[in-house]
Amino acid sequence: MSKQLYKNTRILSGLIIRRDRVRIPVWLISLSALTIIVAAAFTDLYKNEGERQALADTMKNPAMTAMVGQGYGLENYTNGAMMAHQMLLFTLMAVAIMSILLVVRHTRADEEDGRIEMIRALPAGRLANLTSTILVLVGTNVLLALIVGFGLTALGIESMDLEGSLLYGAALGATGIVFTAITALFAQLSESSRGTIGFSITILLIAYLIRAIGDVSNEALSWLSPLGWVLGSEVFVNNYWSPILLTVSVAFILVVLSLYLNATRDLEAGFLPAKPGKKKASSFLLSPLGLAFRLQRTGLVAWAVGMLILGASYGSVLGDLESFFAGNDIMQNLVTPSEGFTLTEQFLTMLMSVISMICTIPPLMAMLKLKGEERKNRTDHLLSRSVSRIRLMGSYLLISIVCGFVMLSLAAIGLGAVGNSVMEEGIAFGRLYSAAMVYLPAIWIMIGLAVLLIGIAPKLSGLVWVYLAYSFFVVYLGGLLQLPEWMSRLSPYDHIPNLPVEELDYMKVVILTIIAIVTIAVGFIGYKKRDV
Repeated sequence: MSKQLYKNTRILSGLIIRRDRVRIPVWLISLSALTIIVAAAFTDLYKNEGERQALADTMKNPAMTAMVGQGYGLENYTNGAMMAHQMLLFTLMAVAIMSILLVVRHTRADEEDGRIEMIRALPAGRLANLTSTILVLVGTNVLLALIVGFGLTALGIESMDLEGSLLYGAALGATGIVFTAITALFAQLSESSRGTIGFSITILLIAYLIRAIGDVSNEALSWLSPLGWVLGSEVFVNNYWSPILLTVSVAFILVVLSLYLNATRDLEAGFLPAKPGKKKASSFLLSPLGLAFRLQRTGLVAWAVGMLILGASYGSVLGDLESFFAGNDIMQNLVTPSEGFTLTEQFLTMLMSVISMICTIPPLMAMLKLKGEERKNRTDHLLSRSVSRIRLMGSYLLISIVCGFVMLSLAAIGLGAVGNSVMEEGIAFGRLYSAAMVYLPAIWIMIGLAVLLIGIAPKLSGLVWVYLAYSFFVVYLGGLLQLPEWMSRLSPYDHIPNLPVEELDYMKVVILTIIAIVTIAVGFIGYKKRDV
């Protein structure tokens, strides 16, 4: 009987690999190439111990600890320790997102589209699809671990030996495996792909925030987070393998639980009960705008709470920045003093650019939801009635624009409220809020790019995520890696004035806004004319 549950798992695994023959290699090449390129760049940028120790001193402040993780080996800041400290956490987040998206694609998304029902009508075991998905994702993460491990070793950097490099790769692989298991579990609990992604991403964000708070205030708290476990391996410093074993063991337990739940639940059902709808729809729901908002309401609320918490978590460490700057000549040289502005305010300009890019994610998800509805042939039901394409796309655009404003506002409110409560001399909320709102034109350009791609080339709409990732890379790491200026100038976020330190350049803001309007207009024209 048990064998029957897994019948033809191997064939289904091959089918998944066939379907993702482009996605998986793109993820593997992108993640491994980024890791290896950055490792090589660090060696060229910081060629002696003095330069590395100077950088280590700048990484000891609480804000940087909350952002990139607790530093290990700061007393002897080798290239390996620098690489693990500054790059590992963000790469872990990317690997987790890869696993979440791929698992949902082959579990709940396929179930919603009726593919699992077709598979079960064939001689396939009840657990074959979930098992094959998990096996493919585990194999993908193991392959990533090996590519990164041997790739770092091949660089021949003295402080990146074979064991440390393999442990770095294993940290990435273990994180991908545990979030594969977490997503597989939520695929059984939730009854929709949207809910599965929402719950899994929420766990990832909570893990990041718990780790951030723990690294700054209470190290024991960090061990409540899967990300904290992996970072506890102290790669290239002490090389502890036990956190990796812990992570994989927890993943195994979650996989067993997922398989058990999958074997007992009905197809297209979830263990978390869905809230019954109202007997009569509200007048708001009877419009395309109301329907578009209702489809995304839960996810948008979750992101709103997450942005508020994100701002608050960064605000909680601002109280220690002034004292850190006061005793750190290197940091004072890094952040050139400007008359009338505290060093904390100047540091906030760097922090705000990162927050604004994170706040861009939910607006893009809201806009790209239109493409998802079209792919599932749901927009046909609306367009066959007295609903124009312009009105339909306009509804999603309005939600996206409002979402960007709300997310950025909540992050600024959380940052200002908590930050001012822990600082001796608080920052005027108007200054802080304007420093956040000035990034709206950059967010509008990203939304405009999504509209443009949906309108003229819907199959390429995923490129907007690539552009956002590129923007994060060049803005966040551009200065650190001393990238050419033209690379950062390709991102709209690089053209935003750093308020309140810089004067507001109205011309730049207007130009960015015009670019956003033009791309949106072209996208609407294309959407009106193309086949749907």
